[in-house]
Amino acid sequence: MPKLIQPLDTGDPLGPLPQEFATIMRPELPSLIKEIGVEVTRTYPEYARLLSGPNGQAIRVGVEQSLSSFVDLVAEPSTSTSLRDDMCRRFGRFEAYEGRTMETLQGAYRLGARVALRRAKKVGRSYNFSPTLMLSFADALFAYVDELESLSREGFLEVQSQTGEQSEAMRRRLLHLILAGRPVPRTAIAELSEQTGWTLPEEVTLVAARAPAGLDRVSADRDILVDLSDPQPHLLIPGPLDDARRTMLDQTLLGTRAAIGLTVPTALAADSIRWARRVLELVDAGVIDDAPIILCEDHLITLWLLSDPVLLDQLAQRELAPIAGISATRRERLIETLRIWLDTRGTAAHMGELLDVHPQTVRYRMRNLESIFGEQLIDPESRFSTEAVLRALQLRARTRDSTTP
Repeated sequence: MPKLIQPLDTGDPLGPLPQEFATIMRPELPSLIKEIGVEVTRTYPEYARLLSGPNGQAIRVGVEQSLSSFVDLVAEPSTSTSLRDDMCRRFGRFEAYEGRTMETLQGAYRLGARVALRRAKKVGRSYNFSPTLMLSFADALFAYVDELESLSREGFLEVQSQTGEQSEAMRRRLLHLILAGRPVPRTAIAELSEQTGWTLPEEVTLVAARAPAGLDRVSADRDILVDLSDPQPHLLIPGPLDDARRTMLDQTLLGTRAAIGLTVPTALAADSIRWARRVLELVDAGVIDDAPIILCEDHLITLWLLSDPVLLDQLAQRELAPIAGISATRRERLIETLRIWLDTRGTAAHMGELLDVHPQTVRYRMRNLESIFGEQLIDPESRFSTEAVLRALQLRARTRDSTTP
């Protein structure tokens, strides 16, 4: 339990604050917290920006915790300070992550103490506090602030003691936890996020890179998470891929080819990287045209149609069952004609141009198809299933064509 009173070197030793003092102080806390906030943000504009940002509420809670803890200790000296201690260490870690020294935080602590002392003097006049009691309060208050500074310094030095390599390893660990999905408790991710100074976003965009992957760390945004040592290198971008992020990637990837997954809620990060890696596989298979950077969102239908090869075989067997018994050559011609018709709903002349056959041949084939498939070409749901299967088979055929010598 922290010692609130350090005797001053005066003629009369100071005693501890009476517990009743807490009863007088507690109603002052809400307005005092606001007053301290105004003074601190006016003197230190960087804290004004922080309070209006995503960490603003956490900072306010920390300030309230620190002031309330002082009053709680006056009321009951054995009160636990574990929450306050943890919050102060967080403040110190945050200062280190932000690249500031401890001077700004120390100044804010001491400014807050001066505002609190000014308020105590005002209240003291109303209650006729003795000079000795006011001295005891001031001594206790500044001793308490010393303790807050000491706790924050612990957190500050904790971050500074980490080498760049250790910090990067922690960020890779964080990336792996996020991609692990639901088996990992969100509290574990949140805790590691705090330790690394990384703000956990609502949405993320994953990027799959080809190995070996290079990265220009100078051009890279500080908040991206990276693992280039993995056999399948990957990056995590907080939030969506806007124009600024895309420009950053172009400058950062150093000629490395990559696929960018969809922007998804953070809990679905594993899906985003899975789709991105699948796009790279389909590039290798010749299904998707290669490019330095490929967007998954440009190939969603392809990803969907080729997501389950075994299921595709089953669907093809069912949808194309009516022509399973005819010769292979005739079957291929009918399938190609059916696919063109489903794609275009064109005239015989138009389809003939696409198929490089006479329009009369198209009409003959279409009569055969209508006779063979019957209601399957009339019912919208059946027709959609057939069209999806034919599109998927065409995409898969590109895979085979690309591997043929």
